[in-house]
Amino acid sequence: MLAIVNSCAVYGMEGFIVRVEVDISAGLPAFDIVGLPDTAVKESKERVRAALKNSGFDFPMRRITVNLAPADIKKEGALFDLPIALGILAATDQLRAAEIFSRTVFAGELSLDGLLRPISGALAIGDSLSGNEQLDTFILPAANAEEAALIDGIRVFGADNILQLVEFLRGDRVIEQVKTDPLTIFNLGSSQDGLDMSDIKGQVFAKRALEVAAAGGHNLSLVGPPGSGKTMLAQRFSTILPPLTLEESLEVTKIYSVAGLLTSGQSLLTQRPFRAPHHGASSAAVIGGGTHPRPGEVSLASHGVLFMDEMPEFHRDVLEALRQPLEDREVTIARVSGRVSYPASFQLVAAFNPCPCGYRGDPVKECTCTMYAVKRYLNKLSGPLWDRIDIHIEVPRVQYGEISSQRAGESSAVIRQRVIKARAIQQQRFVGTKTTCNAFMERRQLQKYCKLDEEAGELLKAAFAQLSLSARSHDRILKVARTIADLSAKDLIGVEEMAEALQYRRVSAE
Repeated sequence: MLAIVNSCAVYGMEGFIVRVEVDISAGLPAFDIVGLPDTAVKESKERVRAALKNSGFDFPMRRITVNLAPADIKKEGALFDLPIALGILAATDQLRAAEIFSRTVFAGELSLDGLLRPISGALAIGDSLSGNEQLDTFILPAANAEEAALIDGIRVFGADNILQLVEFLRGDRVIEQVKTDPLTIFNLGSSQDGLDMSDIKGQVFAKRALEVAAAGGHNLSLVGPPGSGKTMLAQRFSTILPPLTLEESLEVTKIYSVAGLLTSGQSLLTQRPFRAPHHGASSAAVIGGGTHPRPGEVSLASHGVLFMDEMPEFHRDVLEALRQPLEDREVTIARVSGRVSYPASFQLVAAFNPCPCGYRGDPVKECTCTMYAVKRYLNKLSGPLWDRIDIHIEVPRVQYGEISSQRAGESSAVIRQRVIKARAIQQQRFVGTKTTCNAFMERRQLQKYCKLDEEAGELLKAAFAQLSLSARSHDRILKVARTIADLSAKDLIGVEEMAEALQYRRVSAE
């Protein structure tokens, strides 16, 4: 007796169809799963056996062979529990649903009592089914149904347990199709969680730099002694960024779905992510990887902020691996079995002290570090990595008068409106291209849109010679200057915009 059930696996950000073929034949009792299953898939034998028995179904004491086709691609995760269980029921005539099976994809993890547990990658699977004329229905755990229903063009049904699902497939129970309007959820997205730029006393120059970075999508670094407010500034940076678009929101949600980080009842992420990995994190955790490549912090921060506090304390291989995603806005992980690409379009905010003790150049507390220790500390940030950070600012110690002042600074909402206006200018400028903001301009776009007046050109020429700037530094200065001009709604980059852009440029971390 043979039964075939359609399922789906996730590789990277994409889903691919897996045919679960269940054969039950005479012979000594055995239960084998073939088709390159990982440990989690192999262990589904015990989960399926217990779930069927505890749900009141008969489990055949014969030879059961399950093939996961295509057999040359590694299968991982517990999402094959449900299709394997349904295949056994169909092969033993406890369920007759051949017509439904032919057009439906099943995925779900079974608990020992038959309950369906949530799975990872439901949105990616649903997206892979969109436009598929042969497979137009997706049945999965109820906890993932709203997430999968974000995709148009497929019918989604959610079940709480296998008994309920079997009754639905037999026609003895009604399960309503799950319909989700992503635009409605997106418009109802929650506001920022209490953080505001007005909380920060002083640091006017740093706040201005953050506004420029937000307006143009630039990466930035914050250098200053402990307690100067670097972390507070970074945490509030996302509050002045423009709201996510619906397309960006869906992409972020898809990444978190693949990573299994969506919380219960959360179908769509509507706020820009803020990720702050610890400096002891491995390269696989930050960049992505593992035996079965998973998205790392750079991908989880897509369309949001990646905050690297005490950046020189990160492992050298982690810092050097940042160079590709900062340039290409995606991460490519190569394995023997193939290559996986994840989005990594984030804004980097790096914070660190000017020396190991943190007080180099501080007017109040004396630095105790040797020059060798300072150089060794800062040399962890290589020239190529430093070049990829557009804006570098010093965050000095806050004076008592600024801390005790009752005068509130500008709120995030006010700054955000200026940022949104500048981004609107850029969207109009780059309409019809893949470029979304000034930081991502290509060389031809630089030549077209970064026009300098005579004084600004002379100033940039002098700075290029005196500071020994690289070609990449030259281009990034132009991009920052273009953003500063956009904030003032100017078509031509003048000497004031160029002077401010040059202030944000440090040749090295020293």
